Amino acid sequence: MQTYLDFEKPLAELEGKVRELQHLAQTNEATDIDAEVGTLRGKATKLLRETYKTLTPWQKTQVARHPERPHTSHYIESLITDFTPLCGDRSYGDDKALIGGMGRFRGRGVMILGTEKGHSTEGRVKHNFGMARPEGYRKAQRLMRLAERFKMPILTFVDTAGAYPGVGAEERGQAEAIARSVEVCLNVKVPIIAVIIGEGGSGGAVALAVGDQVMMLEHSIYSVISPEACSSILFKTSDRAIDAAEALKLTAQDLYRLKVADRIIEEPVGGAHRDTVQTLMRVGDAIAAALEKFENVPPDILLERRRDKFLKIGRTIS
Repeated sequence: MQTYLDFEKPLAELEGKVRELQHLAQTNEATDIDAEVGTLRGKATKLLRETYKTLTPWQKTQVARHPERPHTSHYIESLITDFTPLCGDRSYGDDKALIGGMGRFRGRGVMILGTEKGHSTEGRVKHNFGMARPEGYRKAQRLMRLAERFKMPILTFVDTAGAYPGVGAEERGQAEAIARSVEVCLNVKVPIIAVIIGEGGSGGAVALAVGDQVMMLEHSIYSVISPEACSSILFKTSDRAIDAAEALKLTAQDLYRLKVADRIIEEPVGGAHRDTVQTLMRVGDAIAAALEKFENVPPDILLERRRDKFLKIGRTIS
């Protein structure tokens, strides 16, 4: 059953009528309603295109958080063969919010890292809603260094509201773990391709997204803080999240203009959740193009360009 967002209510009504008519046709073979169904489908398709052509930053935030949007595990299952998960930080434990391992992308050995929100209630609890703890980021550091040792490109998939803010996580050095992850990203001598596939929140996202190429899905978001938290801090109420989303410049289009994102990957009409297969294919093609771009770049030049790329961010904003 399709899950509709608040702004999709008119669309939900139209598509609901289509389903009702189709059900009626199945129960009454004498009823000929093909023409009416076709007309309604045409209206629904047109409305879907018009709605998604003019999404506000807050509406894009809702789409980025859609529960049926493909997660990191979907990308691994679809794009990676011979995937071997690697667990633990060799210090404290294994963090299920951050999954990683080695595999093959279109025949080439790669290291994969990504935050996983989970699909069901049980899965979301298991993966802590994609909010990693320090051991998750230390696992990421370990796997990135392992990738450097074996000269394997690193692919990261980011979909998290942010790092876990619990007392235990802070006691175990959450801020230090994120900072070290950023440091390792800046210093590993292999290409890093980062893809924001849904919600890229706070330092928890930055820890995996300091790459040679940062790509964002069309309706994904990437920000230093969530709109709700920003509203609570700036306006002393969470009721102004819509205003905060506008001010944060968190959409893929804003971030591409600001040179934080290097490429926007177009989503199927209606968002990634409406056509998962097409989304996965487009992301795979974008990753392949990025890997080809950095394939023959010497390690020293790679590091110099990567550091320079991030040092330039924010210097000139028009």
